[in-house]
Amino acid sequence: MGANSSSISELPENEYLQKLSGSEPISENDPFWNQLLSFSFTTPTNSADLKLLEEATISVCKSLVEKNPRTGNLGSLIKVFLSRTKELKISAECQNHLFIWQAHNALFIICCLLKVFISRMSEEELQLHFTYEEKAGPSSYGTECEDLIEELLCCLIQLIVEIPLLDITYSISLEAVTTLIVFLSCQLFHKEILRESIIHRYLMHGRCLPYTSRLVKTLLYNFIRQERSPPPGTHVFQQQTDGGGLLYGIASGVATGLWTVFTLGGVGSKASAQLEQCSPLASQSLLLLLVLANLTDTPDTPNPYRQAIMSFKNTQDNTAFSSSNPHAFQINFNSLYTALCEQQKSDQATLLLYMLLHQNSNVRTYVLARTDIENLVLPILEILYHVEERNSHHVYMALIILLILTEDDGFNRSIHEVILKNITWYAERVLTEISLGSLLILVVIRTIQYNMTRTRDKYLHTNCLAALANMSAQFRSLHQYAAQRIISLFSLLSKKHNKVLEQATQSLRGSLGSNDSPLPDYAQDLNVIEEVIRMMLEIINSCLTNSLHHNPNLVYALLYKRDLFEQFRTHPSFQDIMQNIDLVISFFSSRLEQAGAELSVERVLEIIKQGAVALPKDRLRKFPELKFKYVEEEQPEEFFIPYVWSLVYNSAVALYWNPRDIQLFTMDSG
Repeated sequence: MGANSSSISELPENEYLQKLSGSEPISENDPFWNQLLSFSFTTPTNSADLKLLEEATISVCKSLVEKNPRTGNLGSLIKVFLSRTKELKISAECQNHLFIWQAHNALFIICCLLKVFISRMSEEELQLHFTYEEKAGPSSYGTECEDLIEELLCCLIQLIVEIPLLDITYSISLEAVTTLIVFLSCQLFHKEILRESIIHRYLMHGRCLPYTSRLVKTLLYNFIRQERSPPPGTHVFQQQTDGGGLLYGIASGVATGLWTVFTLGGVGSKASAQLEQCSPLASQSLLLLLVLANLTDTPDTPNPYRQAIMSFKNTQDNTAFSSSNPHAFQINFNSLYTALCEQQKSDQATLLLYMLLHQNSNVRTYVLARTDIENLVLPILEILYHVEERNSHHVYMALIILLILTEDDGFNRSIHEVILKNITWYAERVLTEISLGSLLILVVIRTIQYNMTRTRDKYLHTNCLAALANMSAQFRSLHQYAAQRIISLFSLLSKKHNKVLEQATQSLRGSLGSNDSPLPDYAQDLNVIEEVIRMMLEIINSCLTNSLHHNPNLVYALLYKRDLFEQFRTHPSFQDIMQNIDLVISFFSSRLEQAGAELSVERVLEIIKQGAVALPKDRLRKFPELKFKYVEEEQPEEFFIPYVWSLVYNSAVALYWNPRDIQLFTMDSG
């Protein structure tokens, strides 16, 4: 098969692939492997070509599935790979391209075959393909069986954590991460969450377990470094004048066409932006980290990868590790924070930020102490602002991150001290100067309004209002536009309340004369809208009772729209909370009347500022402090595991799965 005569359609007839998938066992010492593994290759380009490749080689894979239990050729290929990896570390240090090149080629073929095997058989069947028998010597009886899965998994983890990341090792490091994802991809082909899995067991016990924290640390550092993919050719074995030419001749003369075709399609993303991905290793490492962190606990062992994520510390932290936690390690928090700030456009990075803030108290404490918190909060606000363009899961994660941050009073105070200039992505109004706190309020209110008119998701409402409630006692120097939007939202809720009330009344009248049609559940709608109105009144009240003198713009907006609140003064659900708001409106209204008619905005604000000092605070009724804490739902894996795998399906580099085979999620949720 020459370099110029190959096409994808010819792959099933390729002599090397035919021999690999044929009836004859191939010893791991056979020269065949040198020929199969010695080809140069071009960088993968797109998932469409990878799809064609998979369809073309399916006959080869089917033949291997059928004959491998007798030939053990998959096992031989894996043993060849394992033997090559023993020299990888030294090869990297000595810049020996040959070993790295052949090991990479072997792993690429293993990964391609594994992906097809896993999508077409159970784990038990897969395990049989990895179990090979060696004939025992004359002095013993029976056979000696060895399972290669654990050996291969352990080898891949060692490769990721021990091989230095250089231009010549970049591709094999990426392939090792990819192969681990493929090993775990059996979850894609099950509707239910896998709680018992052979692969999970190997990764969470036995020989792989001691590498847990090193693997998590390496994957995090791969994400942090965002190392660019090396230029094409740097990872290919180069022809040497002092020998090795014969092997290179085989590579370029015999098998180049096979390899070029074998890797035509590489990027499994459905989004074109992924095609220009400059750091495939960073992206793939993050996906693997998310998959590992979301493996379910076994009855006797909590997930060690999640344990490692929960407990790592800053390299600046000199406190001793608890001896009870074998998974603890240290990482540079400043580098991690910078990477998280820069990468929030991707679902994966937002999900990682959520996990770290929610599960690792060391990271949360560090983030809340940063003096440049706007670098993290602004990208999160931008996700919420572009809610129409984001999937609902990404919006949830961004919102929950805000909720977790607003649980901290220091955060709620400091965001009003950070002044921002010219927020270009905020299109409703030109914001030449605004505090981070006021911008956060604007974006959250906009999210609530979007949700009211479009998705009507109660969960989204609840989290938005909880974040505002947590902040409300610390509102400071609210921007006039933020103050207006708070009251405008209340106005919108008030109109909605009146409309539902009217519909309920009409429906009740109509039902008196007819028994045919069931009543729409207006009572439930009314109950939901009244809960939201109550919450908004509590937020306004919390600001007025705790920081009225800091917020003249909110008092101004309240007075300007005072008629809105009239109907709720005597409403049994709101009477108590309305007392304080009513008192503030009456107090400032009377001071404005005394000042005369035709007052300018500046004069009104001046009167409000003076009145804030004179307001008798003891007449304001005390209410419990508004505080909401984020708590994960029971069985969070039912949400997170399909979400993580939809990200893998959509964003993984050099991976393609047939959408018809996917069982875990419906294709429009990916």
